[in-house]
Amino acid sequence: MSTLMKKAWGYRYWVLVILWLVYIINYFDRMAVLTFLPYIQKDLNLTPVEVGQLASVFFFAYAAAQISAGFLADKIGSKKVMYIAVAVFTFVTALTGVVKNFAQFIALRIGLGLGEGHHFAPAIRAINNWFPFKERGRAVSFFATSWAVAPAIVPVIVTSISIYFFGGAWRPVFYVLAIPGALAIFLLWRFVADSPKEMIDKGKLSKDQDIEEDNAVPVKMSKEEKRKQYGVFLKDLNFYVFTLCLFCQLAVYWGTSTWLTSFLVTQHGLNLKEMGFFASAPYIVAFFAMMLGGWLMDNVVHRMKPVALIGYLGSIPVLWMLGSVEKGNTGMLLTLLLLVGFFVNLNFGSIYAYLPKRYPKEIVGSATGLANGIGQLGSFVSPLIAGYLVTVGANGTQDFSKVFIFFAIVSAIAAVCALILKEKQSKQADLKIADKKSVS
Repeated sequence: MSTLMKKAWGYRYWVLVILWLVYIINYFDRMAVLTFLPYIQKDLNLTPVEVGQLASVFFFAYAAAQISAGFLADKIGSKKVMYIAVAVFTFVTALTGVVKNFAQFIALRIGLGLGEGHHFAPAIRAINNWFPFKERGRAVSFFATSWAVAPAIVPVIVTSISIYFFGGAWRPVFYVLAIPGALAIFLLWRFVADSPKEMIDKGKLSKDQDIEEDNAVPVKMSKEEKRKQYGVFLKDLNFYVFTLCLFCQLAVYWGTSTWLTSFLVTQHGLNLKEMGFFASAPYIVAFFAMMLGGWLMDNVVHRMKPVALIGYLGSIPVLWMLGSVEKGNTGMLLTLLLLVGFFVNLNFGSIYAYLPKRYPKEIVGSATGLANGIGQLGSFVSPLIAGYLVTVGANGTQDFSKVFIFFAIVSAIAAVCALILKEKQSKQADLKIADKKSVS
């Protein structure tokens, strides 16, 4: 490692960028499936209900994995858990290219969900270890842009690979996606550690890299003490309000992401190239929306609630109108897609900064894993319900207007949750950590 990297105070930003890049690779795998979903549906002769089941079973496995991922990250370290996660989802993605029927696809979607589900909580835990309290909103917001950047570039990249290298075929693209998975493992191995202290102890960073606030020594707890610490969030009503809010936000995000390409191809008649462009549009705006949300939280309002309310209330009308855009009105279609990308994603960085700001770092991995695990059930329920709301005409045409009305209603529920959520740091957390420090 260069002298510049050893001495640069900003090495934590280098770690953040690596975590961001690796998570983009995570999204390549899942977004590639969603991009080609209308063509996979046709090749495997799947109904809209079966497509909804395929999308939902992924998120069921993903949600289950979130809970174990958080506890594993706290126990064995973020880096090891991320290694396993990347290896699993890379292998499963390559196998997707040989899927032959609905049953095989269900099995692969479960495997992909288990692999990718063990990635998020460890990454948040690592960011929490590397960044001081006052910078976590911006750090998590930047990390959250990985799920805006990836959906923005993946449809264009994978459809271009399909068109220009494989004559429009979708299967070979999944073999190619094993390459970035191998790159992700290398980046984690070469540049990332669980904490600054670990790199300092190994002589890879100078002492000034230790960013523990106020030079505090991280508190080590026994199993019994840690179980008591879990009560800090498990007995906090706001944790459950937050989790329901996250449930709704993920339901809207992954509901729209799952069905967007099918909506564009079947309801609006776009071809493969056009679909790739329009499917990317919302996420180009989403990048700036996420960064703006994090900046507003850290520098202007200093709270999640105002950012969340703007995002959720703004999402209601644009989602409602999107489903009823007339075929051929591509100008209105593109405008609404851009607005959906802004409002649905405005609170993404802010919402994931809520738990690190409310609870002590010793348990934030577990709190994040549990909240995200339950919240991801929104991602499971939403595509499944949407599959039943798609109206199939006599000539095979599909109408998604009821689907987007459903997403608008879920956004309204999220707004109510945000309105009643309390954001001050848990007093119980302050007392417990103060007690631990006084003992040590």
